Amino acid sequence: MKVAVASGKGGTGKTFVSTNLFHTFRSMGISVSLADCDAEVPNSLAFINAMEHKKSDVTQYLPIIDATKCKFCGKCAEYCTYNAIFIAPEMQKIRLLEDLCHGCGACEVACPNYVIKESYKNIGKVTTYKIDGKKCFVEGRMLPGTSSPVPIIKQAIKSAEKIKADYLIMDAPPGTSCPFIQTVAQADFVILVTEPTPFGLSDLRQAVDSLRTLNLLFGVVINRAGVGDQAVYHYLQTENIPLLAEIPFDKEIARLYSKGTIVSEKMPEVKSVFENIVNQLKYYGNSGNKR
Repeated sequence: MKVAVASGKGGTGKTFVSTNLFHTFRSMGISVSLADCDAEVPNSLAFINAMEHKKSDVTQYLPIIDATKCKFCGKCAEYCTYNAIFIAPEMQKIRLLEDLCHGCGACEVACPNYVIKESYKNIGKVTTYKIDGKKCFVEGRMLPGTSSPVPIIKQAIKSAEKIKADYLIMDAPPGTSCPFIQTVAQADFVILVTEPTPFGLSDLRQAVDSLRTLNLLFGVVINRAGVGDQAVYHYLQTENIPLLAEIPFDKEIARLYSKGTIVSEKMPEVKSVFENIVNQLKYYGNSGNKR
């Protein structure tokens, strides 16, 4: 069963939930792996004592345009969905805008004169780690200057799936753009982490709309419960969205987390919260609703 842990914005406690959930599964003797798909700023490793097992490069297709042979017909630019090719026929100039290129290869197919050739550039790395001698953690990390982490997220999830644990937790990128969609689209269930504040509610609404468009099942964890107002709770009730758990606003939680400590291992009340989430996920996985 694949479970994505996501949020409409950064800073809500998404990584806190995913890493503590991962450790709780392990403490309950359940086979689990974790994939850090927040490839722009992966930080799950700060909470996991793991040894590097294998590191592989992630490459992306990059077209090379031979301007000396180009007829400047404009077909490549016409077929490029992402407007990554600048062409000025009257000046006989053509240029690839690498930051906009998604590596789809449409330009090479469209070129009637065969002046576009393929090449590949390194955009990131996917690393598999072992804990207690067993592979169970994968991190995707993009290189500086890379325009999109999506290919890295794809490879990280593929590498994590090869571990073949009973549960795969995917720590998704924040927000609701392409990296978020790429991660949650692979999930059987999505945990949305939010906080009871106006900003938290606003971003939660966007994430919920995205998941409903994708026809994905999900529930909500409210982090820092006790701060803010009741608007998030009213929204969940009105929209009939399951509230999986509440994590209290507590200075001790913040202190332990800031030190890179797995809080559920130090605070019994937090451990019981995550054990309850695990049991809900187990029930869901056994209910026949899994995709």
